[in-house]
Amino acid sequence: MTEKNLPPLIGMSHEQLVQLCHDAGAKPVHAERIIASLFRHYNSDITAIPELPTVLRNYLAEHATTFEPECTALQQAEDGTRKLLLKMADGKEVETVLIQGPGRLTQCISTQVGCAVGCTFCLTATAGLTRNLSTAEMVAQVMMGQKIGNRQVRNLVLMGMGEPFHNYDEVAKFVRIASDPKGMAFSPNRITLSTSGLVPGIYKMIEDKLPCNLAVSLNATTDEVRDRVIPINRKYPILELLHAIRDYIKARGNKRVLIEYVLLAGVNDSIEDAKRLCQLVDGMGCTVNLLPFNAFPGSAFKSPSDTAVSTFRDILVEANIIAVVRSSRGRDISAACGQLKTEVLKKRLRTPHSR
Repeated sequence: MTEKNLPPLIGMSHEQLVQLCHDAGAKPVHAERIIASLFRHYNSDITAIPELPTVLRNYLAEHATTFEPECTALQQAEDGTRKLLLKMADGKEVETVLIQGPGRLTQCISTQVGCAVGCTFCLTATAGLTRNLSTAEMVAQVMMGQKIGNRQVRNLVLMGMGEPFHNYDEVAKFVRIASDPKGMAFSPNRITLSTSGLVPGIYKMIEDKLPCNLAVSLNATTDEVRDRVIPINRKYPILELLHAIRDYIKARGNKRVLIEYVLLAGVNDSIEDAKRLCQLVDGMGCTVNLLPFNAFPGSAFKSPSDTAVSTFRDILVEANIIAVVRSSRGRDISAACGQLKTEVLKKRLRTPHSR
């Protein structure tokens, strides 16, 4: 909630906005006008929405609020990647990243302030978890991205700060608002939820028929290594996780799942790892995203060599697995999640009287 503990309009579904109009004694058609202002024009100023009756304006002023985070830092890389640090109403900050591609703009959305999973290669994990983000705070990231981006955001990936399944209810509401033709109107095929491997969350997605794609961070081919890099593996080991993914694929009509694999030099980038990965995903019809690790100061891991990356991919391709090497975007602005926030915090500590 925001000021006066009123619910923010941008966190409401179409049905909730229709009910709001009904409660105000106004026609439901005005819900469409509110949505057009919020999600087509990215304007959260209710007073600027044309043709709203006075009774509805007055009701909204008393029963809802507008919300827009403050952009406290913005970096732009040579490749066009933009990284934003957004301050929420309570002063907590999260990152969102705009990634340019051929004819498209993808936005990486955070779902939590920090993260509790503790992946050992992730900078966000070093700060721990502060709190979950609300649906409205996730929507606000998209609205800010649409305003700042030099083209329309077309793809949303919930791969920013946080583990989406640890904030499932708010994330599910966000996905439904984002994919609703009467909401933000993103195609479900252009929304991807990424998890570190929480098995119950995958089954919850199946049960709820959540309208988005699934991506899973695997990052290892043995439980011994995955226990070390993704501690949640101790609770949901690789074979149990893969079984859940297969159930998801079956339930979703053989929908393709994205397997994310961060390549860590000398840890999980060997020829043997590549061959084991082929066996693990055999017959699943998955796409494997290979992400060479983007090293950050203080990290215990190193980036893999170009030779190791190309050899790893070649082995997967020879096994008829779609494997794509994702080059690190925004490397010159440290675009990995958590790095901008860390840099800004260090600057503030050096200049304690600055904002």
